[in-house]
Amino acid sequence: MTRNIDITALRSFVTVAEVGGVTRAAGVLNLTQSAVSMQLKRLEELMGINLLDRSKRSIALTPSGEQLLGYGQKMLALNDEVYTRLTTDEFEGEIRFGVPHDIIYPHVPTVLRDISREFPRVQVKLTTASTRQLREQFARGELDVILTTEETPGEGGESLRERRLLWMGAVGGAAWRQRPLPIAFCSQCIFRSASIKALDKAGIEWTQTIDSEFDQVVSAAVGADLAITTFIEGETAQMVEPIDHGGDLPDLGVTRINLYVQRSNGSVDAVLADMLRKAHRAQVSLPQLVTV
Repeated sequence: MTRNIDITALRSFVTVAEVGGVTRAAGVLNLTQSAVSMQLKRLEELMGINLLDRSKRSIALTPSGEQLLGYGQKMLALNDEVYTRLTTDEFEGEIRFGVPHDIIYPHVPTVLRDISREFPRVQVKLTTASTRQLREQFARGELDVILTTEETPGEGGESLRERRLLWMGAVGGAAWRQRPLPIAFCSQCIFRSASIKALDKAGIEWTQTIDSEFDQVVSAAVGADLAITTFIEGETAQMVEPIDHGGDLPDLGVTRINLYVQRSNGSVDAVLADMLRKAHRAQVSLPQLVTV
């Protein structure tokens, strides 16, 4: 007698195995923990085998579970591909996408427009926050796809390209000549620590003039020539420009734009991720800086 595997239960199993726990899997799948646990139990009863080793504190797969994981990943990928190919115009749902404010332009608006055209009934929920906040939300399963700005991508992340970090000040400003050097950073800015270390290493005295939770406040203070800050090359705010300091300020090196995608999510998420890859990798990466 032919028996069919429950795809919904199989997706729960694969997600639990990939993210390492029922709690995170529930966040990724937008289900309750009890619902995920019930689906795991249903799958085990259907197949008549134990898939998870529950004798350990952390999630562990039995030999049968490890074998099913490989098959399950292939089945879900094929299922999602078929569904997308045949019902693209009818696909409905939500993608939770997070990105730091300083790398929204120039690619994100174009990518969101293309996603909207290809999947007109999919809603993209855009979240802008610091890299640290986005990583935390992603770890809790609250975001499906995120971009970050980090020197090195964390577990599960992939680097898309490099961009230089620059000192930024008011247009025609002179704050960068002052000593102690007035600096301004958002309290969650991931570049803050590295920038301060660079100043300390160069023996430049500094003072934190502005410490705000809001990027707009920092940009306003810098634009008013009250302080300087750090921006990614190519991303500036109104009344702010790169400082032509002639070597009087330390080089800040490069950062990387990284991509994270929740595993076992819908194929529209995969399409969004692929669009982001192509948009960023279409630009030539900067050469590695060499310290002499």
